[in-house]
Amino acid sequence: MQLVGMLDSPYVRRVAVSLRLLELLFEHLPLSVFSTFEAFGRINPVVKAPTLVADDGTVLMDSGLILQWAGTLSRHRLQPLGGPALLRDLRLTGLALAACEKAVQRVYEQNLRPAEKQHAPWIDRVSGQLLAACGQLEAELARTPLPAPEQAITDAGVTIAVAWDFMQSMVADTVLAADHPALAAYAKQAERLPAFLACPAR
Repeated sequence: MQLVGMLDSPYVRRVAVSLRLLELLFEHLPLSVFSTFEAFGRINPVVKAPTLVADDGTVLMDSGLILQWAGTLSRHRLQPLGGPALLRDLRLTGLALAACEKAVQRVYEQNLRPAEKQHAPWIDRVSGQLLAACGQLEAELARTPLPAPEQAITDAGVTIAVAWDFMQSMVADTVLAADHPALAAYAKQAERLPAFLACPAR
């Protein structure tokens, strides 16, 4: 398998960390959707990160779909089998992915679009959605903490940690660590795991 994309993308890093936790061998091709657009396009004409090239040559996109496939190849699991535990894991994963999406939109709007073309109401709306997702995550973790990552980490834990790292790297002026102590503490623990250390975002 080949994983294509840069680890500074929370979606690419989510897959890379998860593949390691699943103990699946893969080759990482650190191609950028910006600086190496043409090279990326030769592997996947859509130029979407993450891209996974399966052993039979099939090209998959979207971190969730890639992890769904990867889960069938491993004896390990990153999601509870079912019931309330799975429902909560899916809720937390969804919130973390929503936070990622809104953080990425903020970055693209403010870093890639010329200042004179930026739309302040859109930035305000996206920032509000970003903070809403983070606020929900913080409340959930404060009310019912996840197990320590070294004891048991699920897809939700991986996604929360990579999302938090990305947000603190790119939108820390909006998502304040002081306002999200449970999130910050969980992510700090997760980042110590070998799978995370092997896949640094920077």
